[in-house]
Amino acid sequence: MNKSISKLLPVLFGFFVMGFCDVVGISTSYAKDDFALSETLAGFIPSMVFIWFLLLSVPSAMLMNRIGRKQMVQLSNLITIIGMLIPFFIWSFASCMVAFILLGIGNTMLQVSLNPLLSNVVSGDRYTSSLTTGQVVKAISSFSGPFIAAFATTWLGSWQYIFPIFAGVTLLSGFWLMCTSIPKEQQEDQKSSMGAILSLLKDKRILLLFFGIFFVVGIDVGTNTVAPKLLIERVGMEVEAAGFGSSVYFVCRTIGALLGSVLLLKIPEVRYFRINIFAALAAMGLLFGYQFVPTEYATITMLSLVGLVGFFCSSIFPIIFSAAIKARPDKGNEISGLMIMGVSGGALIPPAMGAMTDLIGSQIGSLIVLTFTLLYLSFCALWLKDKK
Repeated sequence: MNKSISKLLPVLFGFFVMGFCDVVGISTSYAKDDFALSETLAGFIPSMVFIWFLLLSVPSAMLMNRIGRKQMVQLSNLITIIGMLIPFFIWSFASCMVAFILLGIGNTMLQVSLNPLLSNVVSGDRYTSSLTTGQVVKAISSFSGPFIAAFATTWLGSWQYIFPIFAGVTLLSGFWLMCTSIPKEQQEDQKSSMGAILSLLKDKRILLLFFGIFFVVGIDVGTNTVAPKLLIERVGMEVEAAGFGSSVYFVCRTIGALLGSVLLLKIPEVRYFRINIFAALAAMGLLFGYQFVPTEYATITMLSLVGLVGFFCSSIFPIIFSAAIKARPDKGNEISGLMIMGVSGGALIPPAMGAMTDLIGSQIGSLIVLTFTLLYLSFCALWLKDKK
């Protein structure tokens, strides 16, 4: 048992590095002030991180087939370390953009390889629970990002010191993994073409789960984005204070993932999926009434409902990812690449929310888009029920 834990811990610690991609949110605000960027140019910074999930997920799976999962994780760590050191030694807008590009590339490779690497150290019946635990670690990292940036600014003199801090943590993660012996995966087919990997989407189950990942990441990023806007629109809250809505979402999401990592050891995955997605759908439905809640109760009501959406959606990503891997265990690397490509939903759903909001003239438009994503996930949960 102790040996199993010693192999599991360094893999789980890798999920903390995975959470670094979320620091781009707070970094955008700092970079905008430091380099006097326009809103349009500053808004382009997150794309430097997340575009690579769409472009490199499948090629990363192909490379992973050649070099193995553990080696792929280590390569991603190396790229992340290099990226995080560049702006520390060369401080400019260009160097920051290069850092975010390398962070995105490294994080894409890490997510493609770390999720299936976890299956090398845990048994099949505990895989989903372990994935959920990994999401807890990632959520803690995401939640810590703004505090690390504040620490760097207050105590070290500049937010740019977050880069060497992240480089140091990544180096520690890589060293810990290097010192850990992890069983190698069965690699019957070391070569897979882009066409062969994409052809897996012809499998209706894989296609359904791919869009499940697409929409669950969309609901995650979308709800986090709309929370402050609801507070601003309904109660006229200042932007700085309204950011508390995102913090509430992250806290509830972390608590939900932690609870899910325990409950998934006792409750069948598909049943847990159904319970949570319908509860999230109910919370979203109630959120539509935010315009009619008395002003004195509006803030607490909206924060509670946003928190419930985060809480109930927190374990859905690992459930879907696990179901996809279990559907074709012989193609675990390829499936991982496809599923992580679905993370691009986090980049595409928010623009759809914005367009719908402009069309309607209120944040009801955003909630309509988010409801659509939840309806798809509800269908996914019902479909999986008969396919377990």
